[in-house]
Amino acid sequence: MELVFGPVRLGMSEAKDVSAERALIERCRRQDVEAFGKLVDAYQSRVFGFVRRMIPNPDEAADITQEVFIKAFQSFGRFDGRASVRTWLFRIAHNLCIDRVRKVQRSPSEVGLVDPVEGEEIDVVDSRWEPERLALDDELMDVVEEAIRTMSEKLRSVLLLHDKEDMAYEEIAELLNLPVGTVKSRLFLARNHLQNVLRPYLEGKI
Repeated sequence: MELVFGPVRLGMSEAKDVSAERALIERCRRQDVEAFGKLVDAYQSRVFGFVRRMIPNPDEAADITQEVFIKAFQSFGRFDGRASVRTWLFRIAHNLCIDRVRKVQRSPSEVGLVDPVEGEEIDVVDSRWEPERLALDDELMDVVEEAIRTMSEKLRSVLLLHDKEDMAYEEIAELLNLPVGTVKSRLFLARNHLQNVLRPYLEGKI
C-alpha cells in the first residue's frame, strides 16, 4: 500500500545532515507537500518496520503507517523541534499502535507487565537483538517474531525502539514519557522473556 505522498528520493547522507533536515522541517511547517514527501521517503520504511512488529497484520500496519504521516503533515505547524523528527514520528506511531492494540481483545498468552518503580535502575547489558547479523534461519526467525508478539505492548515497544531502531535510553524515555530507569527495566524484562522463549528452541538444536 503506497502512501498518499509521492516517492521523492532523499539520499541517506542528506537525510542524516542536520542542516538539510532543518531546512526540510521549515518547509514542512509551511505545508510544503514536496518537502514532506522527502521526509516521508526518508522515514517511512523505518516507521513501517516498527509498526509491522507492533501490529502483526500487514494491511493494518500499512494503514497505521500512512496515518502516522497524515497526522504528522496535519500537525507539523505545532512541531516545536525540541525532540528530533524521528522521535516525534515514532511517538505518533507508538500512540496509534497502542490505540489499535487496545481496541482488540488481548491474547491469553500475552505476557503481562507489572511496571517497575518509577526511576528504578536496572543494569541492562547493551547487547542488541539483531537477528539479521546473526544470520538466523527462517524457523528461528518465526520463533523470535512470535516471542515479540506475545509480549505486552509496553515491553515490545521498548525492545523494538532500542534494539531495532537503535534509540538511546534517553530518547526512548522522552518518546514514551517515562523515566530512564523504567525504560531500562522494561528492556530487561523484554529481553528476559525473549531468552526464555528461545532457550528451549536453541537447546533442542544442540
